[in-house]
Amino acid sequence: MIFTHDTEVALEAAAALVNTMPGSVPGDTSADTLTTVGQLEALFAAQHWTGRFDRDGRELAEVRAMRPRLRGLWEEGEAGVVELVNTLLAESRAVPQLVDHDDVGWHIHATAPDAPLAQRMAVEAAIAAIDVVRAGELGRLRICEAHDCDDVVIDLSRNRSRRFCEGGCAARAHTAAYRARARRAATEA
Repeated sequence: MIFTHDTEVALEAAAALVNTMPGSVPGDTSADTLTTVGQLEALFAAQHWTGRFDRDGRELAEVRAMRPRLRGLWEEGEAGVVELVNTLLAESRAVPQLVDHDDVGWHIHATAPDAPLAQRMAVEAAIAAIDVVRAGELGRLRICEAHDCDDVVIDLSRNRSRRFCEGGCAARAHTAAYRARARRAATEA
């Protein structure tokens, strides 16, 4: 484990949220996968967020608006990430506290359970980013290296070797490389 459990969970949840946005690189045809309350409910359940969940259009709009801000954790350099983290925490009036629930063990919450979902998402990501910056591991937050993908990646591998997102880009890249080698071998034969 590179970071504490709650840090890794919060980073993975933030990445999952950010990766619901449509792609912006040429050739990326991924669609926005967070356009309905039902999709938000599925994301909420999959990422095991806790606390208040209104399940309405206002909440969906707030969460959708948070995505580009959280993407900054992957796109900014250290100074930009620090500024973003401090801004998110100040806007939320975060007050970190240790909690123990759901057999997770001691971890940090910095908002009240009844705080709006988008605020809790932002603060959890910001608290996790604090650990990343303090550990000097900002390089573990990357953008997928596939030429037609701009999803975010969290490299939790021991040797810092993760290059692709969860969207099948690694398989496509490896298949393309294999086929290119096979074509070269066929033309050289």
